[in-house]
Amino acid sequence: MPVESLFDQLEPLLARVSKPIQYVGGELGATVKHWDDAQVRWALMYPDAYEVGLPNQGVQILYELLNEQDGVLAERTYAVWPDLEKLMREHGIGQFTVDAHRPVGAFDLLGISFATELGYTNLLTALDLAGIPLLAADRGDDHPVVLAGGHAAFNPEPVADFLDAAVLGDGEEIVLAVTEVVREWKAEGRPGGRDELLLRLAAGGGVYVPKFYDVSYRPDGAIAAVVPNRPGVPATVRKHTVMDLDQWPYPRKPLVPLAETVHERYSVEIFRGCTRGCRFCQAGMITRPVRERSIETVGAMVAEGVKNSGFTEVGLLSLSSADHSEIGEIAKGLADRYDGTNTSLSLPSTRVDAFNVTLADELSRNGRRSGLTFAPEGGTERMRRVINKMVSEDDLIRTVSTAYGSGWRQVKLYFMCGLPTETDDDVLAIADLAKRVIEAGRKASGRGDIRCTVSIGGFVPKPHTPFQWAGQADHEVVDARLRKLREKVKSDRSYGKSIGLRYHEGKPSMVEGLLSRGDRRVGRVIKAVWDAGGRFDGWGEHFSYDRWVTGAETALAGEPVGLAWYTTRERDRDEVLPWDHLDSGLDRDWLWDDWQDAVDEVELDDCRWTPCFDCGVCPSMGTEIQTGPTGRALLPLTVV
Repeated sequence: MPVESLFDQLEPLLARVSKPIQYVGGELGATVKHWDDAQVRWALMYPDAYEVGLPNQGVQILYELLNEQDGVLAERTYAVWPDLEKLMREHGIGQFTVDAHRPVGAFDLLGISFATELGYTNLLTALDLAGIPLLAADRGDDHPVVLAGGHAAFNPEPVADFLDAAVLGDGEEIVLAVTEVVREWKAEGRPGGRDELLLRLAAGGGVYVPKFYDVSYRPDGAIAAVVPNRPGVPATVRKHTVMDLDQWPYPRKPLVPLAETVHERYSVEIFRGCTRGCRFCQAGMITRPVRERSIETVGAMVAEGVKNSGFTEVGLLSLSSADHSEIGEIAKGLADRYDGTNTSLSLPSTRVDAFNVTLADELSRNGRRSGLTFAPEGGTERMRRVINKMVSEDDLIRTVSTAYGSGWRQVKLYFMCGLPTETDDDVLAIADLAKRVIEAGRKASGRGDIRCTVSIGGFVPKPHTPFQWAGQADHEVVDARLRKLREKVKSDRSYGKSIGLRYHEGKPSMVEGLLSRGDRRVGRVIKAVWDAGGRFDGWGEHFSYDRWVTGAETALAGEPVGLAWYTTRERDRDEVLPWDHLDSGLDRDWLWDDWQDAVDEVELDDCRWTPCFDCGVCPSMGTEIQTGPTGRALLPLTVV
């Protein structure tokens, strides 16, 4: 049946809402395909506002990849702000895509990319607006399959009751495999209904279907076991790893936003994965092994992406971009290629010990010197040994001196507060470090207008990391330490005005901690918070800690668990964790040993340059580290 656009109903409402342009669609790079020509139809959602969701690399890659396939259609949808949500409910308008304004409830699949757990309430809003039952158990054959991916999907248990399925790891190959399963099932006349489709997805071990797994609990509240409840479903579900990134050079045609977004640049992922071994970093752990894109592919992607988008900034993206084995050659080649144009280069993620003056000069070739961000993470050498961030204070001073001496006037330093074993002194040392940075900057540049911005986030223990067993610091502890740090920075008249201090209060981190390490019982909390008006929990003006505390007390009443049980409690080695049946490739014993090394302040080297430390990823996943140098040069290009 043809599916009509909702735009005629939506358009009269747009003059009554903030930023109406974000709901219009029609961006450069967007694709609209005929509904009737497609056998499989995807709605792809980033569960946040357009300005945050549109630049998301994962959604853009899958959007372009799916729309390249014959008989497949993909459109995008984002969370609508509460002002439009209210009007949509009043006028009976469902959740819509921005591409053709088709109702999300009419698609075969609704794919959600969770970069953070704080988007969970926005998922419920979208489902409800779309007319899709919130609980997967209540959905029929005509409802979309609700499938989650992204980093938060490595523990989807808190939203398991709302999901039909989840996938772990890289999406490029599995999204095509899921598409073919759905296409075949539909072509056969939908035999066995929704259950049969989900069983086909689950049987190969590449898609996690929560309803096919039963969770039992011990009297003390801990999980007793997670076991499959029907034949043909594997006991564990494995992550997906794309091994040859050169075969997947996406996005080729990046979306150019109509409204202002958080990132407005063409980003090319120069490598995926990280083996630095920072113990707090879930992204570094779950994306192993390192896989580099070749210098030729990076050059070709930049050329095509800039041509198709008109962006004037190129971001060389990865978890630690300066670690690419040929980053110097890449930066010089691109700087040569775009010398004299208005196209600039940036490294959104730069390690202190991988930055050098040559790289600094190439990045600033055309005179642009926007701020550089470095992440020491811990304020003292001891703290950095605990988290395995092997950067010394001298490394940092040497690096920022290079930056300031090369013309930068602004450096941003990122730290965390609330790390395991942390003391007040570890946090107060951040002020001393920032003071040394200003001193070094003034000396290297010969100027007094040097600035250093210190940005501090609350630490949240994450699944599939050595800190998955750690107790989270209570928000009151975090806030007290941050107040002391602020007072120390302000008390120094010689340097205080040159140091900007930005930090997040501890309460949002507590909620993120609940959602990141929660089990299926936490789904009741999410529903209670949503019922009470919870939306956009990642935005300070919409976040309510009291609403989450009340929701947890109400939803978990009578249970031996609560907010503190999920957050500030330290786990023991033998406890069954909610995600133990989801395989990121990391050996559980290795993670535990690394947790013990953290407590003992023992560092671990990067396995790219040393013998294997048996984390388990390469042998268990059939993968291997792929790095250069290749010795090849960036292909020349005539720029018009």
